[in-house]
Amino acid sequence: MTTVHGEAEHPADATATVALDGTSRWYGNVVAVNEVSFRLDGGITGLLGPNGAGKSTILHMIAGFLAPSSGTVTVGGHPARGHPEMYRHIGLVPEREAVYPFLTGLQFVTAMARLQGMAPAEAAAAAERAIGLVELTSAQGRPIGTYSKGMRQRAKVAAALVHEPRILLLDEPFNGMDPRQRLHMMDLLRRMAAEGRTILFSSHILEEVERIAEQVLVIVAGRLAASGHFREIRRLMTDRPHTFTIRSSDDRALAAGLVGDPTIGSLAVGDGLLTVGTNDFGAFSPSVAGVARRGGISIHELLPTDESLESVFSYLVRR
Repeated sequence: MTTVHGEAEHPADATATVALDGTSRWYGNVVAVNEVSFRLDGGITGLLGPNGAGKSTILHMIAGFLAPSSGTVTVGGHPARGHPEMYRHIGLVPEREAVYPFLTGLQFVTAMARLQGMAPAEAAAAAERAIGLVELTSAQGRPIGTYSKGMRQRAKVAAALVHEPRILLLDEPFNGMDPRQRLHMMDLLRRMAAEGRTILFSSHILEEVERIAEQVLVIVAGRLAASGHFREIRRLMTDRPHTFTIRSSDDRALAAGLVGDPTIGSLAVGDGLLTVGTNDFGAFSPSVAGVARRGGISIHELLPTDESLESVFSYLVRR
């Protein structure tokens, strides 16, 4: 089982521990999650993968909304499914729009606090605090139906935080937020992780994960393709074989100059461009530039042909 430990200033308590052990979930003949195992003990972990990889299914199983078809999902040592008391420790921000447009932001978050069993006065105070954390105080009296997408997203985060859970599960949490809102939300999540919370958020955007997650779980086609520190995952992604297409003033002369270069794995000239394969992403561009400069060749275009997330993640699966 992959173990991911947080780097919080204070150790997470037992309620902040999440564990999947040989966990699968299928719908009829469709396998959404396939024998995934990992353990989280505090800190921020990014659940990275292309759309449809199974990220939301994993989050919903941890939240207790879905039962695993096989294997186990535990929170604080207890099954996540069928134990309502777990909801006291979990805050979930779903990807879908889970807000009521006729309620004001304050009414919505207060209602979520009341569902957690808080008394009216306590719920009102907790709601105002949570709305302040996500910087929605100035709009808390407006109906959510008048909010922008980014504001609705922040209202969902406030609702997930209102009972101060030890575990935060966020499904594509930065959708619709402008750059300033994203930076504020990232800072908020870092502060909460430093307090000992376990935070797991999904994303298909490498930059989002790189900014705040020290640990990464890469999910592809329902499988755990890679896990560990982000720098190690980034190295795996960068050091994989790459293919580029080059348009230059003299493709054949450029290809001749690249023959024998240790960074080059393959060369092909045709259809008005040069196709180059390399196993050394970092050294490739300087090599091409040097050959072109020495030969008096102009580079008009140099493009990667395999930089989609799907191709990156598929490579990790094939390793």
